Amino acid sequence: NRMSMMLELKGTGNESKVPCGVIEIMMELFPKSTKNFGQDVVAAQISLEKSRQAERERLFLVYAKQWWKEYLQIRPAHQDRLVKIFAQDENMVNRPVNSFVKPLRGGRLLDSARHAARFVSLIHHEKVQSLGGGSKTEQWTNAHAFLCRNKGDCEDHAILLCSLLLGFGLDAYVCVGTKSKGAVHAWVVTISIEGTVVFWESLNGHRYIHLPIDPNAPPMDKQHRPKYPYKSIGCVFNHVSFYANNQPSDSVEVCKFNLKNEADWKSMSQDAVLSVCGPGASLAWPSMPPLCCSSLDSALVSNDLEQQLRVMVYEHRRDLGLTTNFDDQLSYLLTPALAAYELERVTGISAGNEEFQDSIKQAVPDGHTFKGYPIQFSHRNAKRAFATCLKSPVCEEIINCRGDHVRLGVRVKVYPYPENAIATWIMFACKYKSVL
Repeated sequence: NRMSMMLELKGTGNESKVPCGVIEIMMELFPKSTKNFGQDVVAAQISLEKSRQAERERLFLVYAKQWWKEYLQIRPAHQDRLVKIFAQDENMVNRPVNSFVKPLRGGRLLDSARHAARFVSLIHHEKVQSLGGGSKTEQWTNAHAFLCRNKGDCEDHAILLCSLLLGFGLDAYVCVGTKSKGAVHAWVVTISIEGTVVFWESLNGHRYIHLPIDPNAPPMDKQHRPKYPYKSIGCVFNHVSFYANNQPSDSVEVCKFNLKNEADWKSMSQDAVLSVCGPGASLAWPSMPPLCCSSLDSALVSNDLEQQLRVMVYEHRRDLGLTTNFDDQLSYLLTPALAAYELERVTGISAGNEEFQDSIKQAVPDGHTFKGYPIQFSHRNAKRAFATCLKSPVCEEIINCRGDHVRLGVRVKVYPYPENAIATWIMFACKYKSVL
């Protein structure tokens, strides 16, 4: 009923073979079993399960090699397409890409698929650098490590977003291809019952409806060309399906997403995928963790950041020989604008702008001028935010405002998301008497 063991902890990435610590694990079984199992029995069972998993992985590898051979026989140019069957995780373990995706429900923490897209976009984007610098190392990160680090590459963002969209009941897939300048990229696609195809960019939350272009049609003018940044697509996959692009061209613009059409997409056997990626098939691979709610008090952190920015504005203007007068009412009136900006980022719908404009007109006397500058960050570092704002000529003009009856305003609103991801909105404003 009770068992203890020591495990050696290894690093991640380039240090995955380097010991970095030891952890002692003590386990006790509840309710207590009437039959005791010796450590030799437990060890034998673990060994049996490992051998079963190794055999399943071996059989899948044999199948994948044959599948790839058949795919190349269709068209020699397929050799150059980004058909990603396996990927290496942060533990330097090669796994089928399907094993990274699992349907994930956000519980009470995320209200819709678009909230999920906004949440994922607020997690920092960082490419994994190879040891000693140089080009990036290709490494896909397990969701647990990605959320703990609060940063990752485009594949990590796309996998998390796809998992959340699957949790919301959408037919979602991770796409692997290239962007307009040829860089390898991953994004998400959803396909509705009616066949509507929507691309989701996991790094910024943007959505694009995809309508394939007839390759034989006359060239389109720039205004009517697709707005998405994707150039080519090699494959799409989720937790149960894998499809390689089988169309004559891998250009996203002309790509059709009828995945059931074998002439357009070569599919892998779902049974083969589930044999290694299905529930309980590979216990050694980390499972998808539940999301944790934010520990931040929005009102408290918003007020704290706002006070820090006020001090910085005061000190900055003092160094320029300028006096500073903040207008608390003007600052408060900026709140609806920040709420509208965040709503628009989540839903794509703009609302409340008329009331905001009317309140500003009421607050700014005749003969006075109003200027405002909103900006959004995914951190709460006041110094970094202020330095970035000063790089904008519009914001610098507001903060350095000179003239008669100058009144300044600043408003901060921090919107918390799961895993302590945040959208920090800041708006600087000023009103002053116009001199003709």
